[in-house]
Order: sequence, then C-alpha cells, then structure tokens
Amino acid sequence: MHVFVTGATGFVGSAVVRNLLAAGHAVTGLARSDGGAAALATMGARVHRGDLAEPEGFAAVAVSADGVVHCGFTHDFTRFRENCEQDRRVIGALGAAMAGTEKLLVVTSGTALVSGDGLATEERTVRVAPEIVPRAMTERAAEEAAAQGTKVAIVRLAPSVHGAGDHGFVPLLIDLARRNGRSAYIGDGANVWPGVNRLDAAELYRLAIEKGEPGRYHAADETGIPVREIATVIGRRLGLAVESATGEAAQDYFGWFSHFAAIDNPTSSAATRTALGWEPRHPGLLAELDSAVYFPA
Repeated sequence: MHVFVTGATGFVGSAVVRNLLAAGHAVTGLARSDGGAAALATMGARVHRGDLAEPEGFAAVAVSADGVVHCGFTHDFTRFRENCEQDRRVIGALGAAMAGTEKLLVVTSGTALVSGDGLATEERTVRVAPEIVPRAMTERAAEEAAAQGTKVAIVRLAPSVHGAGDHGFVPLLIDLARRNGRSAYIGDGANVWPGVNRLDAAELYRLAIEKGEPGRYHAADETGIPVREIATVIGRRLGLAVESATGEAAQDYFGWFSHFAAIDNPTSSAATRTALGWEPRHPGLLAELDSAVYFPA
C-alpha cells in the first residue's frame, strides 16, 4: 500500500511512518519545514511539503495514495480552540477529497473525550459539544465526512502516549513537580489514565489502515492507572514529597492542566484487539515512567 501521513515527523506520526515502512508499505509524509523533509527522507519516506493550515494544498495529493493517516495536530494549548478548528478543516478537506473512493481516512482522537459514566468502550460516541470541549470537533468532523461518503476510522489515543521523546502529559507532570517542589494529585488520586506506548500505537494505526474498514479503535494498553500512582513514581524519582491537592491549592499547582489532571478515563480496548488482532508488546506507562526514558541518570 501507499499511505499518506500527516504529522509524519511528530512523536506519534514518526513512529507510524517507521512502522508502515517496516511492514513494506510506501509512505508519503507531510512536512512543513526543511528539517522535517530531511527527517522523512532519512526514514525512507517520500515527502510532500505542506502545512496543516492549508489542507486544500495537500488533500489532492493525499487522495492519490491508497489510504490516509491523519496524525497531525498543533499542540499549542494557548491556542487550543483555534488548533481544534484547524483539525476540523483538515479532516473536512481530506474527507471531501476522498469521498466515494473507498479509500480509508484514519483520524486521531482521544479516549478522554468519552470519559465519564464508567468504562469507555469503542462503541461510545462523543456526547460533549465542541462548544464546551473543542477537541470534540475532531470526531464531529469525522462523522460529517462519513455522512458524505468517506470511509473513516477513528483512532482514540490514551491520555498518555509514552516513550522516548515524549513531550505530552507525563513530562508536564514531571515539570510541575520540579517547579512546585512536590508531586501532587487531585483529591484521593483514584481517577485513572490509560496509557499506550507510542510504538504500540503506531502498530494500531498500521493495522487499521491495512484492514481498511470504518470503525473506532482504542489505543490503550491498560484500563487505567490511578493518577496517584503516577505522582508517586514521579515523587520518588525526584526525591520529593507526594501530596493531595484540592480546591485552590490544586488550581495553583496544576493551572490550566487542572482539568486533565482530574480526568477519570477507564478505557477498554477489547473490541480493538479483536477487530485488528492488536496486542501491545512494549512497556506499560508505570514501567516506562520508572526508567531512564523519563529520568536519565
């Protein structure tokens, strides 16, 4: 297969590109910068220069491939709503170009969007409105593309996609602990985050594009790890006290991240494993957190 990948030089996207190439597929990756183009060429992928801000510029090229994996997202939380709007436009452009082709568009969402009310399963749809949670625009756009005749699969990533080079939630928690002189969690810390190693997530994307069928897939290795346990490992590794924070103290400690720190997202990936034959093989979140990957000697 020939697969077009957005976000191809990012933390997850670069792992997807390598996994696809290792499986014998041809890959064209979207690159905005000279450095990104060089990195893709070094991996052995073809390069298309473009920018997520101008999706019409690469949608026609993307549809010439046998399938598309959309991993690209601008991770700037100071402009979060704007970046979610951009993601909506990208999915809309790709969906319009691919409508009626029978080619699969794989988009990236998150299991946290279906948190609440017990175990999050693949069959659960996103109920929260984009006006309240901007990231919900992604699945709304995917549903609109499907209604227009595009085959769409949604990969929901766990809140922590971990591994070497991680710049997501776990490094942020480590940085907060260093800056505050203690490692904190909210309340009793019993709320849980599932995690997934980025290499296992990359394999899931490949299996989804090879299957070529619409569906929702959960990239979650474990059902969920109490955030208190994550904070405990961080505290031990940094030699800091581990404490509960509530109310204003929690807001002072976590700031804009307070919402994410409080998420309770027990998640099942049972249907994904059955549908795709996906079996995570790499270290889980706690094992990797408690290692040189996050705390080099």
